[in-house]
Amino acid sequence: MAGNRGVKLVQKTSSTRAFARIAPHVIPVLDRAVHRLSGGRTMLSTQLLPGVVLTSTGAKSGQPRRTPLACMPEEGRDSWLLVGSNFGRPGHPAWTVNLRRHPEAWISYRGRDIPVRARQLDGDEREEAWRDLLRFWPPYAVYQARIERRIRIFRLEHREAGKGLRKAEEG
Repeated sequence: MAGNRGVKLVQKTSSTRAFARIAPHVIPVLDRAVHRLSGGRTMLSTQLLPGVVLTSTGAKSGQPRRTPLACMPEEGRDSWLLVGSNFGRPGHPAWTVNLRRHPEAWISYRGRDIPVRARQLDGDEREEAWRDLLRFWPPYAVYQARIERRIRIFRLEHREAGKGLRKAEEG
């Protein structure tokens, strides 16, 4: 019961505008550091939500870009949902632009490097995923209500390692 109250408190806190201003500058830095120190096994934010470190190709630069992100693993599938909420701030996060331009990517998930292909969800498929995501993490609804843009949702599906971005390019 106490754990559930803690999660509710974190959800309420993460829905505030103050959190949206501060978190993008703090959480990714801490997640990258913990991910590196744990040999890719964990991140600080995974104490609340599952997470991945996405390695995508920069849309403009063509260079590998590493971004720690919350994710929703899809039960019974070899896939993950990523939400371009940007903490409820205006503007799509850069990683969504990268995936739209270069859908082949890698994720580090629970200590494993997994080649994936990203697909932005639309229509009924997006609506179904959005309902699942709101059950998973209700603050997404607050983020969406705060902004005019429609939050992008991506499904990452496992792919063969030989195609697209090579892990060695990560640097």
